Amino acid sequence: MTATAKSVCIIGAGIGGLTAGALLTKHGFKVTIYEKEHLLGGRALSIDDFTKISEKDYKKLLSQFYMRIAFSEPSLTEIFEKQMLTGYKLDLGYHAIGGGVFSNLNNVLAEFDMHVDFLESYVGFITKTGWQYPFLTRLDKLMILPNIIRLFLANEHTMQELDNVSMTETIKRYGKGKMTLILEIFSRSITTVNNLNRISTGEMFRAQKNLYRGSKPVGYPINGLNSIHSKLSSYILDHGGTIHLNTPVEKIVIENATTKGVKIHNQTHNYDIIISNVMVQELFSLIDENVLPKSYVTAIKQLEGTASLCAYYSLKTMDPALLGKTFHFIERDVGVDGNDAVGMIDFMATDRKAGLSPPDTYLIQSYIICTPQEAKDPQMVKQLRSLLDKNLEKLIPHYIEHLAWALYPVIWHLDGVAKTIQNDKPRIVTPIENLFIIGDCVKAPGIGVNCAINSARILTDKLTKP
Repeated sequence: MTATAKSVCIIGAGIGGLTAGALLTKHGFKVTIYEKEHLLGGRALSIDDFTKISEKDYKKLLSQFYMRIAFSEPSLTEIFEKQMLTGYKLDLGYHAIGGGVFSNLNNVLAEFDMHVDFLESYVGFITKTGWQYPFLTRLDKLMILPNIIRLFLANEHTMQELDNVSMTETIKRYGKGKMTLILEIFSRSITTVNNLNRISTGEMFRAQKNLYRGSKPVGYPINGLNSIHSKLSSYILDHGGTIHLNTPVEKIVIENATTKGVKIHNQTHNYDIIISNVMVQELFSLIDENVLPKSYVTAIKQLEGTASLCAYYSLKTMDPALLGKTFHFIERDVGVDGNDAVGMIDFMATDRKAGLSPPDTYLIQSYIICTPQEAKDPQMVKQLRSLLDKNLEKLIPHYIEHLAWALYPVIWHLDGVAKTIQNDKPRIVTPIENLFIIGDCVKAPGIGVNCAINSARILTDKLTKP
């Protein structure tokens, strides 16, 4: 059967699903995407018109993505009654794309003669008494580079050998002076995991490789994440593909360990290839687990995601020195898994070019890392909020006097599967013939958005090779 004759069903219109859809459409496959929500983007989406969404709808949407608003100033009801979010574009939670303008995203968009403009930032550090920017001076880089460059530039074989080496071990070996702080902070922020014993050295350095292509460490697309979704979806639709929103797949139809199609509204639709872009832990809501090897089912059920408490602050005034900058912080001995907690306060969205807020306000995005269990603990979440607020206060003393509103979304399933030593991510190919899984929950280079994009590219290569 030729590629042009093959029909492909993609379940989920997240970054991975849309990337796979666009790439396979380009290669002549007949692509149909089903998305259960009324918005594109999956967990990486932006709400760009709050005049069309009620408080109830907002809460419902968050709950479907393992989230809730833990706190707000003023109350969420008052925020919606007074339409205080009008003119803002807000992600479900905090998102940044590692590698910025040279990320895997623009690399794949170039295949369709497309490009997304990025806001980019170096990373500063919040100290006990203020802040420094950037975190690494030229002298720091000169002193650190000889000790660590071979890890950044190591080949994949070496990276695989380091996959089971914890960051705790790596810090013991390389952690001298400021290098210790760098490894402590960046390994946590890259993986969204606080416990250094769980963080894989190989995965951390593998994810960092984009930074050596000339980009700044963090980036965010101008006009929000929807600028990505609109480009990918437009390509799919303009080249013969189909996208169905508000259309949940009820079941993947399997006969003799081979996919036959999907069931929607109790009707079966036949496809040659099925690609799941849902979180891998939800796979068994679509498939009878008895058709899979028990060892595979057990391994999937043991996988854990990442979590965080986010905060969106809208301020009426802003220190010009902070515009467009991003800052890390670390809080010691706060009782989280791993003892210390790392977070980020991001002023990329305060840049007027961002297009994320009305012209008379400034939007600040931030987060602090925790585990899924900690994200469900009200007392821990309260403590994490105080840490976010405290660090913003260091950057903007008396910021509360200039606050228009604040939202604190807590997420207990951020990345599909955390890239840790304990989590052995599943491969894209499943034990079921013609069933594949993609997204940030499978074995692919990078973290979060980059992992999802790379999984789609790996799958496309597999399906298009003779």
